[in-house]
Amino acid sequence: KNMVWRILAIIVFIVLIIISLFVGVSDVSFTLLLEDAAAREVFFASRIPRTASVILTGMSMANAGLIMQMLMRNRFVEPSMTGTTQAATLGLLLITLLVPQSSVFDKMLVACVAAVIGLAGFMAIVRVLPPTAKLLAPLVGIIYGGVLGAVATFIAYEYDMMQYLVAWFIGDFSSALVGRYELLWITAFLCALAYLFSNQFTIAGLGKEISTNLGLNHNMITSIGLLIVALISAIVVVTVGAIPFVGLVVPNIVSRIMGDNVRQALPWNMLSGGALVLACDIGSRLINYPYEIPVGTIIGIVGTILFLYLLYARPRRGRKHHANA
Repeated sequence: KNMVWRILAIIVFIVLIIISLFVGVSDVSFTLLLEDAAAREVFFASRIPRTASVILTGMSMANAGLIMQMLMRNRFVEPSMTGTTQAATLGLLLITLLVPQSSVFDKMLVACVAAVIGLAGFMAIVRVLPPTAKLLAPLVGIIYGGVLGAVATFIAYEYDMMQYLVAWFIGDFSSALVGRYELLWITAFLCALAYLFSNQFTIAGLGKEISTNLGLNHNMITSIGLLIVALISAIVVVTVGAIPFVGLVVPNIVSRIMGDNVRQALPWNMLSGGALVLACDIGSRLINYPYEIPVGTIIGIVGTILFLYLLYARPRRGRKHHANA
């Protein structure tokens, strides 16, 4: 079953990449690439960067969600539901307001620091919650993120920066061009780093007491994992805007097929995340063709449906297990 799923996932991923490269307002085809210089310019300056940014975003956000769920031992958390994305957006808003001439790299650094601080604040709140109340963490995270988002909205409204805020809150790949998406390649390095620590993340997911007894420095591994999550979230927000639900639904679906071994599941989790965002991005270009719908809107709808399915499926699975027992 797993082998069939893997082969199907690879085939779907490749097909989506090909479709993404040749779907758009500008007419680009294999024939035109050989004959038309303008088509080649569109292909290399826009289509390839956009497809690469979509893949990198989907893979990295799915990776961030998996790490966060393992370290927090809660399947219903992800960066956008823990205030991390909202904190990065708030930091990005503040540096744009206070230092408007700052470079993209400077904005990324400030957004990363803000994301780390925001995630640390959420972790401090979660520590006082009852460990048995699994759904309290995402609910508190939604409230916490809502407060940070409200602060950002108030500042943006007061200083006439709502247009910036909307662009950062709603993910959109239409501006992914040569020279404007390269920061996302840092997320590829972060994903590789996460793979190197994948076995430690698996052990850390067993809990602090057990992992410490097994010789793992639980606090250090947790800090590394959450730093990776914060950096990925900040880079994605700076480059293409917030992308919700990918880090929530993809790891849950993959874990039901591949299990909870992070090293085994991580590559397929990333591939599935890339495929999901690719499919939603293609849909955003075709649903209202020749106009585009922000991909964050499409992912929000699809992610909500998948999340509701996961919520519904868990109790039913639990009842079945109880009946068999």
